[in-house]
Amino acid sequence: MKPYFRVATMAYLILLGATFGAVVFAGAVVAPVIFNSKEYLFSSILNHYQEGLLMTQNFIRLSYLVNLTMISIFLYEGYKYKMGERDKFTSSATLLAIMSGALFSFYYLPDIINMQLAGEAMTKTKEFINTHKGSEIDFKIFAFSLLALMILNMKKACK
Repeated sequence: MKPYFRVATMAYLILLGATFGAVVFAGAVVAPVIFNSKEYLFSSILNHYQEGLLMTQNFIRLSYLVNLTMISIFLYEGYKYKMGERDKFTSSATLLAIMSGALFSFYYLPDIINMQLAGEAMTKTKEFINTHKGSEIDFKIFAFSLLALMILNMKKACK
């Protein structure tokens, strides 16, 4: 492995790990705390709609990292593919990561924001609930594909 590519691989693995950590942290720590603010503030300062608005702001900021990671995945894995390092599992994880990341940033997040802008009543509709559930599933697929890419690339880098 060439020295500059070794550095690129390390940076890539760090980015994948950081993004995976941010995704897991947002879903496992931030969301439960925000949506249970009553337990931590000992009073009902925020309603569910307001908690959702706060969580959306977290996900808007997280989408910047998701977009950077998608671009990095495309460039790094595309370069490896061009150099002849082809693998069905890595290619599948790459496509899953890019597709699910793009769905999150460019479909689900804007859709949820628009529904929130329509008001609290809109966030109680079946359409919003289904969109939100779809975004949760999509984000889990994104996280698992990042983990798969990390493991597959570490396995190759450690040879």
